[in-house]
Amino acid sequence: MAAYKRDGRKFAMLSVYDCPTARIAAAAGIETLLVGDSLAMTVLGHPDTVSVTTEEMLHHVKAVSRGAGTSMVVADMPFLSYQTSPRDAVLNAGRFMKEGRADAVKIECGRNAAPTVAAIHDAGIPIVAHIGLTPQSAGQLGGLKVQGKTVDTALKLIDDARAYQDAGAFAILMECVPAEIARLVSDALDVPTISYGAGPHCDCQGLVSSDVLGLFDAFLPKFSRRYAELATDIGKALSSYHADVVAGRFPATENCYGLPADILEELAVRLDERNGGRQ
Repeated sequence: MAAYKRDGRKFAMLSVYDCPTARIAAAAGIETLLVGDSLAMTVLGHPDTVSVTTEEMLHHVKAVSRGAGTSMVVADMPFLSYQTSPRDAVLNAGRFMKEGRADAVKIECGRNAAPTVAAIHDAGIPIVAHIGLTPQSAGQLGGLKVQGKTVDTALKLIDDARAYQDAGAFAILMECVPAEIARLVSDALDVPTISYGAGPHCDCQGLVSSDVLGLFDAFLPKFSRRYAELATDIGKALSSYHADVVAGRFPATENCYGLPADILEELAVRLDERNGGRQ
């Protein structure tokens, strides 16, 4: 990632949750794959992200890692897997590296998160620091709202980003931050910045695959963009399948396995012999 920042080249991140999607994303050239805790909502049906567990996240990180190819896999650490202590953070981050085969981890950085970032970094684990809107602590932020809209909060974002860079974060992810502030943050850093709703001036743009593909319809964030409507296409396909089953059009001859005529003839003879033996 550092080379992209140094050379002024843009790159992409995509939040994915399974092996087939990871393979497709990697083949499409997506450089970084984030296994986001958004899967709590987009895959598992929870109302928010805080419900997902470390074990559930590990399950999906393993699947994505198997399909990622040369794309970097970043594991999103879920609520209370790192906030309790730097030691807990290191141990759980290590699980995502050892068991999940991730290349890096990400944590949402609230107040005084620099020691946790430093502990994970000092353990030899690459770490992305997430600032701006941090959904795991949205209650403390007044809800799912844009962050950095005042002078004081904008200055804090810049200071926090610098602190997390100095603590060892190799990239800073900003979510729901005004584009002008994100530009100031990006210009102030030596490490790459990743935008999830932080405008065009970051080094990397990230989106959630379920939004990109039109698979999640509960809401679409302002910063997102649909590139397909797969939920509609899937619905049509499943309706057609159901109609064919009900009407007897499926399975057709080409969907069935058959037997050679001589086997069928021998089977008929044997069945006749059995039936005759019972009489």
